[in-house]
Amino acid sequence: MVKIQERTSTQVVTEMTATAKKRRIGILGGTFNPPHLGHLVIADQVATQLGLDRVLFMPDAEPPHVDRKLTIPAKNRVAMVKGAIADNPRFDLELAEVERGGRSYTYDTMVQLTRAHPENQYYFIIGGDMVAYLPKWYRIDELLKLVQFVGVCRQGFSHQSPYPVLWVDVPQIGISSTMVRDQVRRGQSVRYLVPTMVDLYIKEHLLYRD
Repeated sequence: MVKIQERTSTQVVTEMTATAKKRRIGILGGTFNPPHLGHLVIADQVATQLGLDRVLFMPDAEPPHVDRKLTIPAKNRVAMVKGAIADNPRFDLELAEVERGGRSYTYDTMVQLTRAHPENQYYFIIGGDMVAYLPKWYRIDELLKLVQFVGVCRQGFSHQSPYPVLWVDVPQIGISSTMVRDQVRRGQSVRYLVPTMVDLYIKEHLLYRD
């Protein structure tokens, strides 16, 4: 169920009609270290409930606020995302940040994408826990002109925000990349926590053993 904050349903429908000729593209960014079934559920539910044409999975090149020792190279994370989304024609890979390299702000990335693809209307998907931090995002007021933020509802987090956010109810999947890495490190199974291809890739490349 989609919950609309600070705008009426009529206003949203009017805006959607105005951009009807544009392709409706969702973006799910993250470290994907590794990608897990929770990521796929979020992307699929948001795409279905908002009627998006595609959802682009966009791995970070150099994740901000993450211990570099815990992050594997981008090429490995990209390979796992590519395998994880291969069976869903609605999903695709966006390598803008990986190809640019280094740390980058969402604003810079979205300027690049909107200039390259003016035919797209972007819906930027974030967890409910991240909505409270939007006021701290780099050039947030300008970023809001480039994307529609979509908040994924999470128990215990407020839906209040000074910014327009589309809230989407998604089944609560208690899986995190940290959990998966810890399971692998302890020699435990991650079957049904990650797509089969990701499980095989982790084993083949001996990832997260240290």
